[in-house]
Amino acid sequence: MTTRITTAGRRLRGRRNLLVVVGILALVGIAAGAFGLWYILIGTPSPAAAVPVIPAGASVPAPASLDGSWQVSTSLGSMNDFSSSWVGYRVQEQLAGVGGHTAVGRTPKVTGSLTLAGSTVSAVSITADLTVLASDSAQRDDQLRRQSIQTDTFPTATFTLSQPIALGSLPADGATVSATATGDLTIHGATKSVQISIQAQRRGGIIAVAGSIPIVFGDYGFQGPSSFAVVSVNDHGIMELHLLFTHVG
Repeated sequence: MTTRITTAGRRLRGRRNLLVVVGILALVGIAAGAFGLWYILIGTPSPAAAVPVIPAGASVPAPASLDGSWQVSTSLGSMNDFSSSWVGYRVQEQLAGVGGHTAVGRTPKVTGSLTLAGSTVSAVSITADLTVLASDSAQRDDQLRRQSIQTDTFPTATFTLSQPIALGSLPADGATVSATATGDLTIHGATKSVQISIQAQRRGGIIAVAGSIPIVFGDYGFQGPSSFAVVSVNDHGIMELHLLFTHVG
C-alpha cells in the first residue's frame, strides 16, 4: 500500500511539474509574441533629436579664411549613428494594439551649400531627396511614396535662405552657437516662409549644423499616412536636419 501511495504521489508531482513547465513555456511564448508584434509595428527605439555632431575621427584642416562657400558633405560620418548629413521627420502616431510611438524617418541624400562672409551667413540652399526616406518600418516608408507626402510625386524638399544670418562673431573652434534661419521651405510642392531654429559647431574645416521646425501637414497640402496598423497620426510633426559642411573656396 505504501509503495502504491508513493508511486501515485510521484506521478502527481510529475504532472504538477509538467504543468508548471507548460505554463512557463506558454508565458514565454506570449511574451515573445508580444515582443514580435511590438518589433514588427514599432521596431527599435526612436533616434534622439538632432544636435550638431562632428563625427569622431573626422578631420578636415581649417581653411586660411572661413569666408566663402561651404558645401554639404555626404562622405563624413555614418547613418548608423546619424553622425552624417541627413534631413528627416519626427511624427507621433498611435498603433493598433500597441499605443503611442514616435515615427522617425531620415534621408542621407542631401545636397546644398552656405556662403559665409565675416560673421554673416549670406546664403543657404539645401535640397533633400525624400524618395529614400528610411524609418524603422519598410511598410511606413512604402506608404509615404504613394500617400501623405507622396515622395513618388514630390521627390524633393528644399530650403533657401531669404534673410542673412548675423552670428555677431565667429564661434571659436569647438564652440556651439545658436541662431535662426529664415527662408522658404518647399514640401509636397508647397512653399512657405519659415524660421528654423539651428545650432552650429565648427571643428577645423568642418561645420556641423542641426535644426528643427514644427510642420503642420495641412499647410503643405497633405495628411498623415494611414494603414491597418495605424489608429491615428498627428496632423503635425517636426522636420529635422543635421548637415556637415566643408569649405570649397
